[in-house]
Amino acid sequence: MISFSRLQLARKAQYEDILFACAPRSCEYSFANLYLWGREEAAFFPGCVGFFSHFYGKSVYPYPIGTGDRRAVVESILKDAKDRGIPCRLTGLTQAETQELEEWFPGKFLFRPDRDGFDYVYAIDDLADLKGRKFQKKRNHVNKFRACHPDCLSVPLEKENLPQAQEMVAAWFRQRLAEDPHGDYLLEQIALSRAFRHFEALGLEGLMLVENGKVLAVTMASRLSEHTMDVHFEKAREDVDGAYAAVNCEFARHLRMKHPELEYLNREDDMGLPGLRQAKLSYQPHHMAEKYCAYLAEGLHGEDDVEDTLGGGLRG
Repeated sequence: MISFSRLQLARKAQYEDILFACAPRSCEYSFANLYLWGREEAAFFPGCVGFFSHFYGKSVYPYPIGTGDRRAVVESILKDAKDRGIPCRLTGLTQAETQELEEWFPGKFLFRPDRDGFDYVYAIDDLADLKGRKFQKKRNHVNKFRACHPDCLSVPLEKENLPQAQEMVAAWFRQRLAEDPHGDYLLEQIALSRAFRHFEALGLEGLMLVENGKVLAVTMASRLSEHTMDVHFEKAREDVDGAYAAVNCEFARHLRMKHPELEYLNREDDMGLPGLRQAKLSYQPHHMAEKYCAYLAEGLHGEDDVEDTLGGGLRG
């Protein structure tokens, strides 16, 4: 079997050398996400990285990345799944990679789009400037916030002010749990705690909106590619109208000024939540980072097995 293990901070540079040499990937492949959420293990191959993950009661193999022999890595994954006695499910494929996989293994895999997992990718200029009729409502919302909070400052996150941001985030979770005691916030709380603890080592960047010493909003991101930042977390006080829209806009402006080579902000997926989908669509994404799942057809036992494994939309 492949010797998968949790990614360690010491391998960040090695991993990102491989990641950044690839075509742009979806948010699951950022080192920060892999490290913070801790759901995936990795194995290094010559010029490639393979992955193994177990969540929601299913084991899956996120599609390998790299400029090395990825077909050989997929073959190793096929053998690994067989040795473990589990179905071979591949996730996070681009459309081009579904074609690649079909060319390598004709007729062996079934595919479906993972719409709930599509990433929303925005032009950084759109979020920073909110120009044009399509952004009129967003622009009005941000302008109203600025008018109501003229003393609010945009403050970059640094080692010295992380405790202040962490205190605001802790208060956000306390309020949410008070409103919904059965809310499932544990994994996000753990991930954010790791983000604050390893902020510099992970290469995270962030921003706070601060008014008279009080933090109104916090956001964090990390580099996903040469031209894309991945926004991991965004929290704002619910009692401050427009705080989310304002921190979104201000962070885009901050990043554009600090990293003029940036073109896009990946604001990750909507998890199939209708309200979150509507909110993300309202910001007019430049494009979606589409993701597909592939399932080894061998071993399927009828339509019920297929539906239970991959849901609707299967194609061969």
